[in-house]
Amino acid sequence: MSTDDPTPRIALIHAVYVAMAPVESAFLERWPQARRVNLVDDALPADLERDGRLTPALRARIRRLAEHAITDGADAVLFTCSAFGEAIAAAAAELPVPVLKPNEAMFEAALGAGRRIGMLATFGAAVPAMEEEFQAMARQRGIDVSLEVVCLPEALAAAKAGDMATHDRLHVEAAPRLAHCDAVMLAHFSNSRALDAVQAVLPCPVLSAPGAAIEVLRERVGVLREG
Repeated sequence: MSTDDPTPRIALIHAVYVAMAPVESAFLERWPQARRVNLVDDALPADLERDGRLTPALRARIRRLAEHAITDGADAVLFTCSAFGEAIAAAAAELPVPVLKPNEAMFEAALGAGRRIGMLATFGAAVPAMEEEFQAMARQRGIDVSLEVVCLPEALAAAKAGDMATHDRLHVEAAPRLAHCDAVMLAHFSNSRALDAVQAVLPCPVLSAPGAAIEVLRERVGVLREG
């Protein structure tokens, strides 16, 4: 990308199709100039559930997806599935352009919001890795924080079936269980669409991943351009 090119190419790598619309909406709002390229490997969630952990094969697959995007000209890569954070971080450490985990920026915001954090998730296989990633970030900053997770797999099933009204309703019904928290995170790009509905029933801030991730990605791409 030349330094005078106002349209960086951003590769978005998805594991579920329902993550695509929320991140597209966030880009249109926050960084419409970026050229988005979508890559999908929709077998990743099922393979993770089958294996029960991030296997070497899954780690290599995550890296290959990022390498493919970079080979095709991506100036940065944003993964939108929260289940693969550790593998994404390993790839990011060795690749030549910014490669961002989906929840990195949201976790930062949550740690700044208080010490009792809630999270609404829909993909149970992603939760253990997300909990560890969040607590590791807190430990690095010397912060003692509690994380309470409510998982709604039936909401993900509804979204995959195209029933977004049920998806959002299930979030709204579950959200009051986390009303005592200092902030509540929506765990995935795919459930960030429920942000306004959940915020309407909670007194604390509700955080979603796409907007925060785009701001960090835009900053990192800008640093490279200036360099």
